[in-house]
Amino acid sequence: MDSVVVAGKQGNQVFTLEGADHAYRVLIESMNEGALTLSSGNMILYANQSFAKMVKCSLEQVMGSSFHRFLSTEDRARLKALLCERSGKSGVKIQAFLVAGDGSRLPAQISIRHAEKNGARATVCMVVTDMTEARRAEESLRALTHRIVQVQESERERVAFELHDNITQLLCGVVFRSQSLVEKLSASKGPSMAEAIKLREMLGKIVEEVVRISHNMGPNSLSHLGLAAALRDARTEFADRTGVAVKPVCMQLTAKLPAEIELALYRILQEALRNVEKHSNARHVTVRLRQRGAFVQLVINDDGIGFDQDRQPARRSEKGGLGLLSMRERASYVGGTLMIKSVSRAGTEIDVLIPTGKS
Repeated sequence: MDSVVVAGKQGNQVFTLEGADHAYRVLIESMNEGALTLSSGNMILYANQSFAKMVKCSLEQVMGSSFHRFLSTEDRARLKALLCERSGKSGVKIQAFLVAGDGSRLPAQISIRHAEKNGARATVCMVVTDMTEARRAEESLRALTHRIVQVQESERERVAFELHDNITQLLCGVVFRSQSLVEKLSASKGPSMAEAIKLREMLGKIVEEVVRISHNMGPNSLSHLGLAAALRDARTEFADRTGVAVKPVCMQLTAKLPAEIELALYRILQEALRNVEKHSNARHVTVRLRQRGAFVQLVINDDGIGFDQDRQPARRSEKGGLGLLSMRERASYVGGTLMIKSVSRAGTEIDVLIPTGKS
């Protein structure tokens, strides 16, 4: 089909597919993607067989109909706005859902480009890519990531238990023995006494560090006292250890959150504070936790050196890019989103928004 005749108020109008010689048609028809040409009124002037198969219609049913017929309701307004704006030479791409003839929905990527205007007629060229397999691959990767998170948490709990119940007890026994040694040498007040005191102090610091690591790996306050208390403990421990002031704002929630959401928010705060300690040179950090209707929001601000977000992927190994990725995966795991705003020498903001399932 090289032309379409459309009856309208101004009489019959003929739309042609210019340049549709045999070689061009063979190329278009051999594509796995759908290829379309639309009029300025979104009428389909041309479609290849691949697009017809996508929407499970015959070419006769597709040609001459409105492209909106094959779009989900939520995508029609978005596409209309894009078609109204004259996209540049490079065109635009959007993710949308196609509605097939049998009512089924197909995830697709639509590449849009305005063709040269011929007289009073303007046409739009589209390439439609079926994203079903890509979505399945994303879902499989997300499921694998979620499984890794679950295994990681189980291993952390196991190691925390081993540290608390075994290593800490052994170290405490060594501390008591060192204290006994100090008491026995107290009469001599010589070099041996001084060394014994230093040994006791070092062992005491080791015990404190092991307890801290054990607590961070499996926070008891999270399960017993709730998210707000666990975040408070994490902030206090961080401020005492690093000297960076941490200010809490709006730390109350209207109801207890599901355990997986509390854990995700706790781990995100841990990672954010770790990045502040390692990279930001910040002096102040603000932590906001609040309920926003059916969502819970955690916002972490620091006044550090920040970073250039456009260059961050290239510096991932040296500037904690994997930590940022870990935070995003944590938020995604519970259906939330994580936004990072950072400007070089102007601090960083991490904004986490997670649906709670409660209105």
